[in-house]
This record gives sequence, structure tokens and C-alpha cells, in this order.
Amino acid sequence: MDVTTALLPMAAKVCPKAPPGAVGPTNEITSYILWGVIILFGLAIIIAIGAIIAGRVFSLPHASKVGVISVVVVFACAIAYLVLPGMLNGILGKGCI
Repeated sequence: MDVTTALLPMAAKVCPKAPPGAVGPTNEITSYILWGVIILFGLAIIIAIGAIIAGRVFSLPHASKVGVISVVVVFACAIAYLVLPGMLNGILGKGCI
């Protein structure tokens, strides 16, 4: 019997675990990143609406088109922001090999 085939079932039962005391800072950093992304979505919507309004007021049709496209892209990214983590969690599982 080979050593690698004997150790493989034991290695499959090992789950990665954060070191003691690392969970709090990791959750804090993750929450800052998530809130930062949500703020960027809000800023992008405001800028896109501003481009639409400025394009209409100053007769700049390209600015209006870019504003409309920006709104659509931001909404598509927001949907992906909500859907993709669940998909990755379903594919990868909870971290156990």
C-alpha cells in the first residue's frame, strides 16, 4: 500500500480553519469591503443619472447614451453582486475538501 493512498482519506476530512483571534478582524475587513462596494454602486447611479441629465440639458446625445448604458451596467453588476456569492458557495461548498 502506498503512503499517499493511505493518507488521502485522512486529508479529505480536514477542514481549513482560521487561527484563533483572526475571525473578528477578517469579518471587519470583509464588512468594510462590502459596504464600500455598495457605496460605489450608489455613486455610479448618481453619476449615470447626472450624465443623462447633463446630456439632455446641454444637447449632448452621447453623454445621455453613456448615462443610460451606465445605469444598465450598474444594475447588472448589482444583480451579479447578489447572485455570484451564492453560486460560488454552491459550487465550492463550505471549504471542506
